[in-house]
Amino acid sequence: MTYARTEPTDQEPDIRARPPLVREFLLVAGLFLAYKFGRRAANGHVEEAFRNAGNVWDLERALHLPGEGAVQGVLLHSQTLIHTANTYYATVHFPATVLFLVWLYWRRPLHYLWSRRILAVLTGGALVLHLLFPLAPPRMLPAAGLVDTGQVYGPTVYGATPATDTMANQFAAMPSLHVGWAVMVAVGLIVATRSRWRWLWLLHPAITLLVVVGTANHYWLDAVVVVALLAVALAALRLPRAARNVPAHLPWAVVPGAEVRGPSVAGAAHPARTPVGAGAGAGAGR
Repeated sequence: MTYARTEPTDQEPDIRARPPLVREFLLVAGLFLAYKFGRRAANGHVEEAFRNAGNVWDLERALHLPGEGAVQGVLLHSQTLIHTANTYYATVHFPATVLFLVWLYWRRPLHYLWSRRILAVLTGGALVLHLLFPLAPPRMLPAAGLVDTGQVYGPTVYGATPATDTMANQFAAMPSLHVGWAVMVAVGLIVATRSRWRWLWLLHPAITLLVVVGTANHYWLDAVVVVALLAVALAALRLPRAARNVPAHLPWAVVPGAEVRGPSVAGAAHPARTPVGAGAGAGAGR
């Protein structure tokens, strides 16, 4: 009895679920532009944004949440560290989400459709809060005593004068979509894969949380609120039943009298070995 290579089964069970590429590109691009223009429409409420910032700061202290300054103090011990945090804030958020959607579209179409809907609902809910609750970030709040690390150490994605910034609405701190999107990327990849290492994707939202707080771009409550919004979206939009049973990755099968060919995935140190009965019935059940 020897071992023969079989085709990897870690693939989407029904590729027909993949929607047309052009349509999806236009849809996602349209949603993103609508969000960007919506954030710009929420600009101009400077006094209200600072009043809300003071209330959020006082609420965090009343709840005995850890001070944002504690995280920033760690980052400020090293100019390299704070520069890296600023770079992470400026460059990882959007590309990581795009790559996540592209990979799901190609490898897990059903998971892609579910994740795209979740992100759309989450982003729409965040936009409503931006309109209803303008909020100055902690780097602008004198009571916080924090450093605007982007302006001091660079790089930054924001203009030096927030009230006249034509590229972004700096008074839309509540909630933090940096954290919300990062959590959804981790959740989506954990659900869509079966690797023993998939839980390491949680490092992405964990690092993102420390970065947005340490660079004084968000309060702790900004992250709490966006995670609550995401939880509601996940509860309302359940993963389709057809996408819940992601096949395990089984590159080897035991076949009587077969020739040894080696693992189907390079670098597999301990491939799973599954007995295959006579005929195709045993393999078809996977």
